[in-house]
Amino acid sequence: MPYCKVKNANIYYEEMGTGKPIIMIHGFTPDHRLMSGCMEPIFEDIPGWRRIYLDLPGMGQTKDYDQICNSDDMLEAVINFIETLVPNQDYLIAGESYGGYITRGIINRHKDRIGGAALICPLIIPEHKRRILPEHFVVHSDREFMDTLSEEQISDFSANQVVLDEYNWKRYSEEIVAGCKIADYDFLSKIQRNYGFSTNIDELVFDKPTVFTLGRQDAVVGYIDAFRILDNYPRATFAILDRAGHNLQIEQALLFESLMREWLERVTEFGF
Repeated sequence: MPYCKVKNANIYYEEMGTGKPIIMIHGFTPDHRLMSGCMEPIFEDIPGWRRIYLDLPGMGQTKDYDQICNSDDMLEAVINFIETLVPNQDYLIAGESYGGYITRGIINRHKDRIGGAALICPLIIPEHKRRILPEHFVVHSDREFMDTLSEEQISDFSANQVVLDEYNWKRYSEEIVAGCKIADYDFLSKIQRNYGFSTNIDELVFDKPTVFTLGRQDAVVGYIDAFRILDNYPRATFAILDRAGHNLQIEQALLFESLMREWLERVTEFGF
């Protein structure tokens, strides 16, 4: 199994394909399967990209992360990982939820090396009580399928998704729940107590091709707060998708994949 030893962690990662590198950063609690599950279908007919999926410390199979105490340390570990795996190379970056927060921290440090960014339901405001969030509700439910699940499964699925059917259940189970089951929750609780960066990461202007995909029904990070930083990304497509919660990459897979392909076209056109 591939590991990359950095100063404060031993980071597990998986690579797909060859060519220009794209760093993929998942959200809080799941593992790299969250990103590989939604991104790999995009590259089935698009060659020339080296996709690098990592497990953040405390998640997946990454180990030896006891010295990490907060999001600043988490960011440092990911930056060290990138500098080790793609030294002196330009690259693209994609991050989901907390991974989107880490992504913006990386942009602050590697702005000149990053050719474009994809932000999927990005965490904008670390403090939960300060976020502007819609009320959670289910947009669509396949009652016949839901009757096949246990009460525990229904409770978990209904709390995290807004489209409840067999397709969404299968992907939710394989790409998200599977990672959550192996997370180090004691460690993650420590990180949540120091969730925000110690510096403001949303001051610079990033003028490379970018895409924001946001769920209209996302009750975890919301979508309204992302408007606060939109002007920092003058080359950004800003898509708010209906029938989509915090896992819009699953609930609106066709739109999501289309937006990602278009983003890659803009990146290539830009000269990356």
